[in-house]
Amino acid sequence: MAEGSRASPLAFGQVVIGPPGSGKTTYCQAMQEFLARLGRSVAVVNLDPANEAPPCPCALDIGELVALPDVMASLGLGPNGGLLYCMEYLQANADWLRDRLQALQGHYVLFDCPGQVELYTHHEALKNVFAQLAKWNFRLAAVHLVDSHYCTDPGKFISVLCTSLSTMLHVELPHVNVLSKMDLIEQYGKLAFNLDYYTEVMDLSYLVDHLASDPFFRNFRRLNEKLVEVIEDYSLVSFVPLNVQDKESMRQVMQAVDKANGYSFGDQEHRSLEALMSAAVGADFHFSSTLAVQEKYVQSQEKAVEEEVMDL
Repeated sequence: MAEGSRASPLAFGQVVIGPPGSGKTTYCQAMQEFLARLGRSVAVVNLDPANEAPPCPCALDIGELVALPDVMASLGLGPNGGLLYCMEYLQANADWLRDRLQALQGHYVLFDCPGQVELYTHHEALKNVFAQLAKWNFRLAAVHLVDSHYCTDPGKFISVLCTSLSTMLHVELPHVNVLSKMDLIEQYGKLAFNLDYYTEVMDLSYLVDHLASDPFFRNFRRLNEKLVEVIEDYSLVSFVPLNVQDKESMRQVMQAVDKANGYSFGDQEHRSLEALMSAAVGADFHFSSTLAVQEKYVQSQEKAVEEEVMDL
């Protein structure tokens, strides 16, 4: 195995993770199309045995190795237990994955992963698969998608922060947290703070104060204070806003991921020094991206107020 890993050529990619409904498969499809336009050879690998009919063609599908319905039927497991078994089966049959990935040499690989939170917070199987990919000379970044509607509920947002932090510590990969479906955020309700408060994860004491206005959460103020203290002490969690229909938003996420997995600094694309430096100061692009989304959100809110006034 060690001999094969030394002979493997260097490859780059993303493992796309996150809870169910966060838009992982949609992201993979959009990012594949976006990177293909830039001239990259991109392949999507479906590692979700519950995703039996991916909307975009996959170069490799875990369904060829193990299928969730078959596991549930033969072992009498539910969806969650079945997914855990499938990931353990994939880990035990890593040679199957390695042999098929060899056909994708020269490709930038997007791994579309299952939507079960336990796989990224404490279960070891998928983490070990990622570690095995690293031994095969894959330079990966974890792209953790979170639905932006959680920003409208302070309690849920604190929960998302805890889950994101736990995922970052457990998966042990360069990590990019993404707030997905930003084009729908105005439909979810009014934000208590500006969007950059949520993307940059600023002073969370304001969020605890906002929660205290709710009679239900008032009794749990001390617990919430301790939770946000843990998040702030690690100082690891921040988010990049994403709208897959906006090319500029896709570019921001691409730059963040390219910097995380080292693609920006390789020779896969002959980048000028100016492009290299722009990737190194990606925070500037991230800030401008947040401002653009915030401006759209404010405009939508102002339009809604104007319509209410006209109705009166």
